Amino acid sequence: MGRAQEKNQRLGEQAQRFCLRSKTYRECFENLFVQQYATVHRLETNKLKNVAMFFAHVLATDALPWCVLANVSLTEEDTTSSSRIFLKILFQELSEQMGMRALNEKLQDPTMEETFESIFPKDHPKNMRFSIDFFTSIGLGDITEKLRQLLIKRQRINR
Repeated sequence: MGRAQEKNQRLGEQAQRFCLRSKTYRECFENLFVQQYATVHRLETNKLKNVAMFFAHVLATDALPWCVLANVSLTEEDTTSSSRIFLKILFQELSEQMGMRALNEKLQDPTMEETFESIFPKDHPKNMRFSIDFFTSIGLGDITEKLRQLLIKRQRINR
């Protein structure tokens, strides 16, 4: 692990402690996620990577509530190349830290379905395909299995 990764790991651990200690801190980090995601297009690639890894840590440890991901709309129209890079790093890091099985269980949790509906959109086949293609291209296609089944079902109905 390089020095930058070690520093990022330490910052993530400190943020984790703050979030677990106080609701006020947790809310600040929730707001910070929203702000950072909204301005991710302004970050150079290295900073973008560090921010994504930082938030992956606090999410993976459940120090930050996963509801912050409701602010992410994963469609072609709503993402930029920077936001897609951010999401790629975020989800790959979540997969690495949690393991693919635990990540998939979290994303398929019925109580969290509303939170993730903008990441796994069901409104239009084009948006469904975009999400499926995005996760498949970053090596995490398994987490879209439910969305794939729904898309196939809709295509059969529309024939």
